[in-house]
Amino acid sequence: MHEMGIVLHLAETLNETAKEQRLTRIGSVTLQVGEVSGIMTDYFIDCWNYFKPRHPVLADSELRLETIPAVTWCDGCGRTYETVKYGRECPYCKSGETWLLSGNECIIKEIEAESEDGEEGESSFETEDLN
Repeated sequence: MHEMGIVLHLAETLNETAKEQRLTRIGSVTLQVGEVSGIMTDYFIDCWNYFKPRHPVLADSELRLETIPAVTWCDGCGRTYETVKYGRECPYCKSGETWLLSGNECIIKEIEAESEDGEEGESSFETEDLN
């Protein structure tokens, strides 16, 4: 159920960004979600749709989700592999000395918005990991 907390944090971050950038409306938000982040995307979208009307700048916005593949590094052989397919044990050398390189993130990738002067545009930026 941490999806609700992440959505609340995301809404707060977007509200702050809207104030700083003088945005009047956010049309869409593209969020990158790691494959092993533990975020249930269907539930996350339901939470988004529930909370966005409570934030005027987000009221008509669309949430777009992109998946970041989970990739693990093996210290034993120095190779990477697909985490979900092989788990914690390296498929090449069978070492357990592995660690996750990517796939646990939740990052705002892009915001499409309108500013106070009526201009529409896109902003791409990296922000804090939301989980």
